Amino acid sequence: MYNDIRLEKALYNLSGRSFTAALEELDPTSAYSGTSLEKLDAFERQLKRFNIRVSGADCDCVEKFFSSTETAVLFPEFVTRCIRKGFDETVISSVCAAKTISNSGQYLGCDLDDTAAYAATAQTVQLPAATVKESTTAVTLAKYGRVINASYEAVRQQRLDVFGIMLRSIGVRLALNVAAKAVEVLADSAEQITTTSLSYGDLASLYGEFDCFDMTTVLASPANASLIAAMDQLSDCKADSNGKMILPFGSELIKTSAAPAKKIIGLDRNFALEFITSTDLVMETDKLIDRQLDQITVSITCGFRKITPDAVKVLVIS
Repeated sequence: MYNDIRLEKALYNLSGRSFTAALEELDPTSAYSGTSLEKLDAFERQLKRFNIRVSGADCDCVEKFFSSTETAVLFPEFVTRCIRKGFDETVISSVCAAKTISNSGQYLGCDLDDTAAYAATAQTVQLPAATVKESTTAVTLAKYGRVINASYEAVRQQRLDVFGIMLRSIGVRLALNVAAKAVEVLADSAEQITTTSLSYGDLASLYGEFDCFDMTTVLASPANASLIAAMDQLSDCKADSNGKMILPFGSELIKTSAAPAKKIIGLDRNFALEFITSTDLVMETDKLIDRQLDQITVSITCGFRKITPDAVKVLVIS
C-alpha cells in the first residue's frame, strides 16, 4: 500500500524510469481500481499520505515538503510536474504527430518516397511502389534550459499553488523557445503561396492547397492572428469547449510568437511533425531535496523532423 512506501533519493536515479514510474512499480494504480484512490497516480497518493495540499483554500506552503526527509523527496517531482504542465500546454503538443525517444544526440529517421500515382492497376502489372528508406540527414538535438534562482528562505512561506503557477510560467516560456525550432522545421522547404495582404480569401486558398491531407491547424503570429480574428467572415465563429478558436473550414487557429511575422503555416497535425527528445525535463534533484535552491537548472534536449512534407503548406505575406 502507498502508506508503506519508503521514499528515498535513489528513486530518481533508476535507469530508464522516472520518479513516478518507480513509484508506480512499488505501488501500482491498478491495485486501487474501484476505490476512492483510483483516480490518483502513485505520486498523488504520496501527497495524500503526507497530507500535502498543493491547491485549494487550504493549500500548504513550500516548507510542508520539508517537514521530513521522506516528504522532501517528493519536492523535485512537484517542481518537475509544474514546469512540465506549462511546457505541455503550449503549441508543441498541438503540432506534433509523434514523439520519439532517442538514445543519442543525433537522430536518423526514415523518409517515405511515395510519388507514384495511386491509380487502378491491370492484372499481371506490377503495383506502384512506395519506398521507406533511411534518411540521409540526421537531426541534431539541441539543449534548451533555464536557471532558476530562488533561495529556500525566499520561497518557504510561499503557497504551493502560487509557486506552482510561477513554475508553470517557466515551462511555458521554455516551450516557446523550443516551439520556434518546430516552426522553423515546418516552414523549411514547404510548398508556398504568396499574397500582398492577408485576407480571408488567402486563408481559403491555403486551405485549398491541401489535397489528401487536411489543414487541421493554422499557426500565426500574434499580429496576424489578431487580423484573422477581426475578419468579417469569422464574426460568427466561437471558441470550442476547450477555448480554442476554430476557423470556418474547421482548422484550429493557434496564436504563437514562434510563428514568423510574414508567414501563416497550415498543417495536418496528424502527419506533419516528429518531436525527438533524448531526455524528459532534467532537474538537479539532489539540490532540491537538500533545499539548495540557489541555482537550479531545468533543461530538455530535443529536436524536430518533418514526417510528411505534403502535410504542411505556407502562406507568405510579401
